[in-house]
Amino acid sequence: MSGRVRIGDVPINSYVSLGHSGLRVSPMALGTMTFGEEWGWGASPEVSADILAAYLDHGGNFVDTANVYTRGHAETIVGDYLAARPELRDRLVLSTKFWANLHPGDPNGGGAGRKGIIRQLEDSLRRLGTDYVDLYLLNNFDPYWRDDYQPVIPMAETLRTLDDLVTAGKIRYVGMSNLPGWKIAEASLLAQTKGWTPMVALQTEYSLAERTAEAEVFPAARAYGIGVVPWGVLKNGFLSGKYSRSQPLPAEGSRGGMLGQPADRYYPIIDAVNDVAAEAKASPAAVATAWVRDRPGVTATLVGARTVQQLEANLEAVDLVLTTDQRATLDVVSQPELAVPAASNRNAPSLQFGGMWVDWVQWPEHPSLVR
Repeated sequence: MSGRVRIGDVPINSYVSLGHSGLRVSPMALGTMTFGEEWGWGASPEVSADILAAYLDHGGNFVDTANVYTRGHAETIVGDYLAARPELRDRLVLSTKFWANLHPGDPNGGGAGRKGIIRQLEDSLRRLGTDYVDLYLLNNFDPYWRDDYQPVIPMAETLRTLDDLVTAGKIRYVGMSNLPGWKIAEASLLAQTKGWTPMVALQTEYSLAERTAEAEVFPAARAYGIGVVPWGVLKNGFLSGKYSRSQPLPAEGSRGGMLGQPADRYYPIIDAVNDVAAEAKASPAAVATAWVRDRPGVTATLVGARTVQQLEANLEAVDLVLTTDQRATLDVVSQPELAVPAASNRNAPSLQFGGMWVDWVQWPEHPSLVR
């Protein structure tokens, strides 16, 4: 093949490598936070099974869940679906996450310590009805620090435990979710120096309405060969098309009541997404998802749904190719304010290479260097 093909030009079963690994996944991953009704706004087991079937019918192979989703019910729904179709299990990339404690009164029931990790994995394997998971992700890290500023749970304990579980055949690959850039670097360097199983995937919130991961998270992932799998690409549904500055706000359901309504700062982005969707004759959800899909560093995009219709609207992004002008419009209206030093470092290439072609890019001259 000569040249790279945009994901929007190929089907969902044109697979991509997850980070620096031999694991191939669909460019659209199915998130299952919506599976189960325990949180008051999810899909019933029957509808969840229909969503799973629709995703698989499209050719998807990457199903993501977590022990905490609807207090374990999401994993059970996925497990029940696969139990009735045992031929599917080895064809899927099944991902789940640990850290949340589902055992009230037990301080070792969750977290990232050895005892907690092993218990959480055994519970997840039981609910999923399988003897291994393809990708096991640390869903957060212990934010509690002692007075001597040392982490209560050393990253080495977490990584060594995960490496042991890979050796035992209970997990195939490891990853992380919701970690800041410095923690990503710590985990990656430690695994590298110790010869332990490296992190190959990172889940992080990322959307047109939340781009601050571009400051530290994306650069850290890129530096260590980690594939980024964004979640929240519709920003709590704000970019789904049901919101607009020119129309009344929709009635709050259980999820809307929990997450709230869009703040004023989101409406320029919402309106731009709606305008591009009208021009492209696509759903706003597909436009917002396609924008994320095309961003540098993104390997696969997590999409979730409470109905099959919502899933189909999100999967329109597979075939949607935004024009250069449409992407530029969305880029500009969503440009984030990044924390130091990321904002000032945007000028670094112009200061270093102003006017020159380097790595196939002509870097513009910085005003301070113009003679």
